[in-house]
Amino acid sequence: MNFSVSHVSAAKQFQNETDRLALLEFKNQIYDDPFGALNSWNHSQHHCRWEGVTCGTRHQRVIALTLRHKQLSGTIAPQVGNLSFMRSMELGENQFHGGIPQEFGRLLRLRVLNLSSNALEGKIPIDQLSNLKKLKGIGFSKNNLTGEIPSSIGNLSSSLIGLSLGFNNLEGSLPLEMGLLKRLVQLFLAANKLSGIIPASIFNSSAITVISVTSNYFHGNLPINMGLTLPNLTLLAVAENNFSGNFPTSITNASRLKELDLSHNKVAGQVPANLGDLINLQRLNLERNLFGDNQLSGTIPEGFGNFVNLIRLGLEENYLSGVIPRDFGKLQNLQLLRFDDNQFSGHIVSTLCNATTLYNLDLSTNQFEGGNIFDNVLMNCQNLQYLDISQNNFNGIISPHFLQTHSSLIYMKIGENSFSGSLPPEVGKLIHLVDFNVSHNQLAGGMPISLADCSDLQNLFMQSNFFQGTIPPNLASWKSIEQLDLSSNNLTGPIPKELQKLQFLSYLNLSYNDIEGEIPNTGVFRNESQISLTGNNKLCGGIPELEFPPCPVIKGKTRGKLKVIILLMVAGFSSMPTRNNELLRLSYHELVRATSEFSPENLIGSGNFGAVYKGRLGKYGNKLVAVKVLDLQKNGASKSFKAECKALRNIRHRNLVSIVSYSSSIDSKGDEFKALIYELMENGNLDLWLHPSETTDQATSSRSLNLLQKLNIAIDVASALQYLHDHCEAEIVHCDLKPSNILLDNDLVAHVGDFGLARLLPKPVNTSLEQGTSSTIAIKGTIGYAAPGNYSLRPTLIVLFSFFVCPKLNKISEYGMGLAASTQGDVYSYGILLLEMLTGRRPTDDIFVGDLDLHNYVNGALYEQVSETMNWLLFLEGDENRKITPGGKNSNGGKEMECIISLLKIGLKCSARLPNDRMHMNEVVRKLHLIKDVLLGLRVHQENLEV
Repeated sequence: MNFSVSHVSAAKQFQNETDRLALLEFKNQIYDDPFGALNSWNHSQHHCRWEGVTCGTRHQRVIALTLRHKQLSGTIAPQVGNLSFMRSMELGENQFHGGIPQEFGRLLRLRVLNLSSNALEGKIPIDQLSNLKKLKGIGFSKNNLTGEIPSSIGNLSSSLIGLSLGFNNLEGSLPLEMGLLKRLVQLFLAANKLSGIIPASIFNSSAITVISVTSNYFHGNLPINMGLTLPNLTLLAVAENNFSGNFPTSITNASRLKELDLSHNKVAGQVPANLGDLINLQRLNLERNLFGDNQLSGTIPEGFGNFVNLIRLGLEENYLSGVIPRDFGKLQNLQLLRFDDNQFSGHIVSTLCNATTLYNLDLSTNQFEGGNIFDNVLMNCQNLQYLDISQNNFNGIISPHFLQTHSSLIYMKIGENSFSGSLPPEVGKLIHLVDFNVSHNQLAGGMPISLADCSDLQNLFMQSNFFQGTIPPNLASWKSIEQLDLSSNNLTGPIPKELQKLQFLSYLNLSYNDIEGEIPNTGVFRNESQISLTGNNKLCGGIPELEFPPCPVIKGKTRGKLKVIILLMVAGFSSMPTRNNELLRLSYHELVRATSEFSPENLIGSGNFGAVYKGRLGKYGNKLVAVKVLDLQKNGASKSFKAECKALRNIRHRNLVSIVSYSSSIDSKGDEFKALIYELMENGNLDLWLHPSETTDQATSSRSLNLLQKLNIAIDVASALQYLHDHCEAEIVHCDLKPSNILLDNDLVAHVGDFGLARLLPKPVNTSLEQGTSSTIAIKGTIGYAAPGNYSLRPTLIVLFSFFVCPKLNKISEYGMGLAASTQGDVYSYGILLLEMLTGRRPTDDIFVGDLDLHNYVNGALYEQVSETMNWLLFLEGDENRKITPGGKNSNGGKEMECIISLLKIGLKCSARLPNDRMHMNEVVRKLHLIKDVLLGLRVHQENLEV
């Protein structure tokens, strides 16, 4: 008897020693323990008393290891497989790396295994884990796990209740065997690369309460009867996939549902009128789908007021219309409400802010209207942090009382409405304000000096109003300001020198005011690409690249009088002498010397009407220039010369190539000679960058542009067109916009050039294109970039030209049809240019035959094959050579792809067949800046990028 007792005691001691040694080996694999969680793991006390260790009372065997959120770094020792009595292992929220030990498959008593929020990698050892017949919960989310989910997962059908594999890099389709998990209650698979159709059997598992598969590549229809087969469902999140079909109307039978997120899919149909029956709903997100009759419209059902527990409601970026139902006042627990980018109209219900907890309200880009919205509606939203009501039809004043009582505001965007009056000084009470946009309204008066009290301000947009007076110098107290736009107002006085002290300021636009005096030359003023001062004719000085005249130098008093000496500098092109807006004229011999007798070594390109040479003007400081020599034997060359001189002599914009001189004389043979002299752009034209493989020049064949560089170029070109169309004394239509006419300087800033086909138009009284006529049948512009016309309107001669001379020209240009030159023709060319930049395909590529052109090619592939349509070289980021492959993801891939899709849509809208369907360049520029903000992460809350 004594022998038997001692034998049992020895066996227990041996087993306990096995556990202790396994734990010590686990500790040995930890190389960083910042909180000292394992300090107690030593020989001074029994291992059952170590922190995080739980032992059973009967055998003193380890049954649980709980070390969550300890920031432990290291690998998981395979010896944990020796802890044979283990029931629960909680190692989440640490920094473990390496693989998941297969030895976990020996822990036959294990019920819970949580390794979430670490850096584990490799494949999931499901084949081993499937032997654990008592396993109820698997938590592997937020790691770097790869591979597929194997079919052996079905072996856990009798036990598994929770499966969390989200935020990894798992791929492939879900095995049909997952439908065998009849006891499964919670399924988390979000943010992977999983694809295919979700097995229907999963939607038939009545025990399930949570399904989260957001941000994958699943497709197919959501089961129409899912609300009947999943009666216990509390959360359904299928956002950011490719689900299609109709809205699963039976979901209204899932009466326990608290969160429903179908956003960013292609689900269509009407939002069910009885959706309000889901009285427990707290979060509803239906943004970016195709809801509504014919995928165009639809209204919000009245029953939404029944969602009394609703906390978040997102209906943005759909085609919803009508008014906000009056029963929205019942949603008193609402914290976030987004209706942006729909077609809602009418007045905002006054009870909207009965939800006093509302902190995020976005009603932007709709057709809402009404006055005094601040006092009548928004005043009761006491906890607002994010307010966006921009791009609507609101009017009235900005309430001083509202500003004074809403100091919690971080983002306030009310631009593109019809607000009037002044900007109250109470704006200084918004001490947490980061983003403030009041642009494109009818606000007047001075800029409040209290704006300086908004010390956290990063972005301030006040352009296109009627503000007057001077710019307050105390704005220099802003320590975080990054973007400041005060353009198109009536501001006067000097530029405060204090602005050059703003170290984070990267964009400053003061154009089209009446500002005067000297331009500072430090800080943001050192980089011409970051500032715009156009339209302020009383400014002087600044860096030479701005091309403002030098400032007068004031000497001391002489005999009681001030002598003012105007110094004429010859330091840059802006100083080259002109007379009455006439360009400086150079002789033929001066250009011969400048180009080394038009040496072939200096030939840098050729165009429709001549060749371009690189040259140095010796008498002007050896400045590098580009000399365009016209071939006067070509029909239209002389006319092109006159058109370009006329178009460029009175305009100035940082994104236009500046013509600095011309020559009209006789060459050495006694023949007529004409040339135009421009600034030299060292990086050549955009065509060389978009199609580097087509050149034999080794220096240019390896060129590429990343997404941000392409976006910056797109903004530059759009800004140039906006200036030509809207801000010149007469509208200037370029008529030949294409990559080879866009030149890039050393900083890859784009400059639009070649105005040989440009047309100057009087400001239109009636802008309808149908009013314009022309007697010419010559096709202006370049095939593929010139706007197409209507087939039925083709003149006979042009039809013959199309089919016999140039069969690639399927659609005759609007100009060739006899329509007058129009700014909308430039918009079309811009759209084609943008599509070419993104796809890498020319509009004249051989694949475009019949009715297939670049526009239709992108339009047809935008949703189904966008990855194949893209030129993925644009993701190359400089020397890092980072490349995203189609179907792949990285931390920024989703954001970048969303920006690309938005850019494609702008290109499609601009290149619409009918002129009246195209965008205006003002809207293009605004959208492009918004896309850039999102790409750079300047907008914390992502706004609408759709067109």
